[in-house]
Amino acid sequence: MGAALCVAIRVDASAVIGTGHLKRCLSLVMALIEQGAQVSLVTRALDGVAAQVLRDAPCPVRWLPAPTHALAPDSTATPHAAWAGVSWQQDAHDTASALRTERPDWLVVDHYAFDARWHGALRDSLASCLLVMDDTADRTLSPDALLDHNWAPDHRAKYADRLTQKPDWLAGPRYALLSPTYRSAERYRYQADVRSIGIFMGGTDPGGVSGRVLAACRVAGFAGSIEVVSTSASPHLHELRNACTQDPCVVLTLDEPDLAAFFARHDLQIGAGGGASWERCCIGAPTIAIAVAANQAAVVPGLATLGAVRAATEATLPRTLRELIHDPSARRSLSSTAAALVDGRGAQRVALHLLRGTLRLRPANLADAPLLHAWRNHEAVRAVSGNSEPIAFDSHQAWMQRTLQSPDRWLWVAQVGDLPVGSIRFDQLAPDRLEVSLYTDPQLQGLGLGARLLRAGEQQMRDSLTTPFTVDASVLAGNTASRKLFEGNGYHGGPLRYQKSVGAADSDRHHP
Repeated sequence: MGAALCVAIRVDASAVIGTGHLKRCLSLVMALIEQGAQVSLVTRALDGVAAQVLRDAPCPVRWLPAPTHALAPDSTATPHAAWAGVSWQQDAHDTASALRTERPDWLVVDHYAFDARWHGALRDSLASCLLVMDDTADRTLSPDALLDHNWAPDHRAKYADRLTQKPDWLAGPRYALLSPTYRSAERYRYQADVRSIGIFMGGTDPGGVSGRVLAACRVAGFAGSIEVVSTSASPHLHELRNACTQDPCVVLTLDEPDLAAFFARHDLQIGAGGGASWERCCIGAPTIAIAVAANQAAVVPGLATLGAVRAATEATLPRTLRELIHDPSARRSLSSTAAALVDGRGAQRVALHLLRGTLRLRPANLADAPLLHAWRNHEAVRAVSGNSEPIAFDSHQAWMQRTLQSPDRWLWVAQVGDLPVGSIRFDQLAPDRLEVSLYTDPQLQGLGLGARLLRAGEQQMRDSLTTPFTVDASVLAGNTASRKLFEGNGYHGGPLRYQKSVGAADSDRHHP
């Protein structure tokens, strides 16, 4: 295996910015480490909030110095320029200096204060590829890859006048950056009655909305249990604590590292439209969402249009709350629609996009049978297979035993780090002729893994056979994705049958 890819992430947290950006980046950090990357975080000491969140950081943290003076007025500044605490030029210099010896392959930036000028300066200084995380589309961006995990009817239209170059797109809720806990966390179990309500208005809640939402629940006539979640970094914690203490049916929970169980244990959630929106969706929590920041003004209506949340304002909250409490079917619909949007694997997908070039093959073994069986029986794979019927596990296991013992079949599992992402098989039709069959994890499609899997398989067969050979590939009518895969990798013929001549000196041996 080659050296691990190096990824650096530039992100801040503060009482003004909140903790959502940093927490979602920590989710990406964990997915990157899982897939074998070397990761570091670069953050500025704006106040004590980031240090609190990063007490148990899973990777090295490079701290940029705290601002020493107020920002000078700048007519060319971005709408959120003040969040950085320093000018973009100073931040670009500081970030490049902090990473000079590291020279990351990828630099991820999750910061509304920086635009294409910062992106270009860092690309020039470090020769890194840039993944830009954004959802505001309020400034010019220069990304090699653009991540916007908010829902939009057309992300390309959203950023049409904001991009200096054409990026790879990681768009929509399937890329929501959730911690690994959410992949297998217990989901909300629907109840007809609202037994309790959960309130989480963001990590720092700078507007002090939590206390007003708590009061609105009682105004709406709800007399049951309420759990309010906040952090020690909230500037309004003293008032919130007093409000919770005065109500014997209210519990205040502080500094929870993971809110999955919190979202699952209440029959109705009231929350801000920030990053926790996707956590609630993943758990299937019926939610009333309130936009408490400018960047949430599009998130909440978008999710409401999809039927994944019920939108409200502070003024309309009591009425909305009463309506949902007395409408069990509406809460059930919110839960199922939300859960269908987010599966908890978004961080894996983003990490795979960054690290897909490190894909490697290992020989399959019988212990892989359950995983390969699940992939093969997924409806997306069956739809493009010669046999579209589900296969019983016993039959699949027996087939694998025969395949692994056969001298004219080769079966591999593809991995990125320790994460299995696909499988490829070659059947020998003649001494100099093979047939290829491959598929990726159906939940990880659309990340460019298929092309890398195919090229890795061809290289493996070069090493195994040592003499030139031809590879055949069959494609079902209408399978446009497979047709593009083979045509894009040098296969000829089609539309249902393709061939490629492969040899030790083949021209695509060093294909990127």
